[in-house]
Amino acid sequence: MRPETTIPVVRQIPTNRADVFAFTIEGHLTSADIENVYGLLEGAYEQHDKIDLLVRLDGYEGFDWNAAFKDTTLSMQTRSLKHIRRYAIVGGPTWIHMSAGLLKPFLSIEMKTFDSAEEAEAWKWIGAEAVKE
Repeated sequence: MRPETTIPVVRQIPTNRADVFAFTIEGHLTSADIENVYGLLEGAYEQHDKIDLLVRLDGYEGFDWNAAFKDTTLSMQTRSLKHIRRYAIVGGPTWIHMSAGLLKPFLSIEMKTFDSAEEAEAWKWIGAEAVKE
């Protein structure tokens, strides 16, 4: 019997700028995954007052709704708004693109969505590149 290997749902993408953070999300986000992402972002805010963020959603399968509305998650979301300059969302289901469009007028950050085929444009928009490890 082979041990099963699990691929992390959230993986950080190395970038060529210290103040740009990028993640790829594949699969279903659990409460632990959401807290992990916000933990990584909290570390980024300690080093940089403002950051740019790119999230790639290829293979995204949704998230635990209960986790999204926990007090700690809501607090982390609010804190993030103070530190993010630009937020690029690449890929994902149509409802995410529609939700982002509805939220844009109410947020202090610049947010833009891109189809998966437009990922190069998303990187250009935030002014960074992914680097190979």
